[in-house]
Amino acid sequence: MKINNLSDIKNNIDNIILSKREISIKLLNEIIDLLPSQIKNLIEQNFEFKRIPKEYLFSSILFAFSNASGLAFSMNSMNYTNYTNMFFVIIGSRGDTKSAPMDIATNPLNYHDNEKNKEYNAACEQDQNNKPVRKRLLIQNASIESMKYEHSKNPYSIGIYYDEFMYVFEKMANSKSPDGADLRSFLLSGFNNGFIDISRRTTDNFRMEQTFITLLGSVQTQFTTKLFANGNLESGLIDRILFTPKLTSNSKLSKVKINKSVIDSYNTLINNLLSSRKETENCSEVKSVEIRLDAEAEQKIYDYTQKLINLQEKSDEIIKAYIAKLMIYIHKLTLLVHLINNSQNSNFETPIEPKSVDIAILICEFYFNNFQIILEENCKSEEKEIKVNDIVKMAIKNNAQQKDVVAITGFNKSTISRKWCENLSNQQLATNAKSINKLSKNNT
Repeated sequence: MKINNLSDIKNNIDNIILSKREISIKLLNEIIDLLPSQIKNLIEQNFEFKRIPKEYLFSSILFAFSNASGLAFSMNSMNYTNYTNMFFVIIGSRGDTKSAPMDIATNPLNYHDNEKNKEYNAACEQDQNNKPVRKRLLIQNASIESMKYEHSKNPYSIGIYYDEFMYVFEKMANSKSPDGADLRSFLLSGFNNGFIDISRRTTDNFRMEQTFITLLGSVQTQFTTKLFANGNLESGLIDRILFTPKLTSNSKLSKVKINKSVIDSYNTLINNLLSSRKETENCSEVKSVEIRLDAEAEQKIYDYTQKLINLQEKSDEIIKAYIAKLMIYIHKLTLLVHLINNSQNSNFETPIEPKSVDIAILICEFYFNNFQIILEENCKSEEKEIKVNDIVKMAIKNNAQQKDVVAITGFNKSTISRKWCENLSNQQLATNAKSINKLSKNNT
């Protein structure tokens, strides 16, 4: 492993000593300390006074900025053009406060949609024959047909927001559900900002040449394994998701109210980005403002991508595929961090600095580590079962005793006994089948 400085040595030691959950918490706190004070204060006060997990609010905030940016800003690096759209899934048990952080982070987006809805209703009352386009940023619990229609009317972005996301994954995993397959295709194309064909039953078909879909939803912990079922993993959808398991907790109640200025300051950052985006949307000459990277920032992205490629070569298939998407996310996150860091003064068109790439790398590492947590904690029982079964087979083959297997594996006697009986039974069935086949051939 290449060591460049004292920081690398410390990180390598931490990776050996700390658990994956502890590493994610360490990364999260580093990231929060590097973000603008308006965001840091919002996360810290909601954790202290409302007991909202820091990681849940952090992911929800990234989603809010992602949606507010839309196609208005882009970044070209290493011959690839990228935008800030991302997919986030929060994972936790009932009572883990998953909904509140999503509401807090998206509140300025919801306020925008409420105001646009009032304008739409007022215009419809004045002239029912010429209804205007209803502008919106978020769409919740909608059909796939509605999602496509709303995105066509709001081409700069559509934020798909599900408080409970599991049933959507189940629909996409159902081979008999055409809507499920269509939704998965819609998400995959939208992540890549590709084109989509829109077919509606009541109007003419048409095509969106470029899309921008960003996603936020929550899933209960006990359903996590179902996320990987029936094509969601194989299609590459899972690889595109930034997962957020429960990491932090606060068991101390507080009577202190969150300072209103903290909420207002955060809302201002989002609104500044929305205002700048609106200027680009209304400009007929420019579809997207391309933000330039300075040379050092470009080099940092190059070096990190090469590091991911090197890691990919020695990883298993699931990790290898996830790393491939991290090579895209480092671009998306670099642009997003730049927009966040410059949202106070709306200096969005300034060159992207190396510090934005440094934070983006930390965020990539945070979500990569989270993905490994999800895999380990949800595949552990399955791997354990396979391992003990293989040991039992080998023990029977070598005429060992059950007590020897119990002593070696540490599993309880009942587990070993059950596996032992299953394997003996399977062997007997196989032997009987061979005998029957042999007798049948002899008779013939």
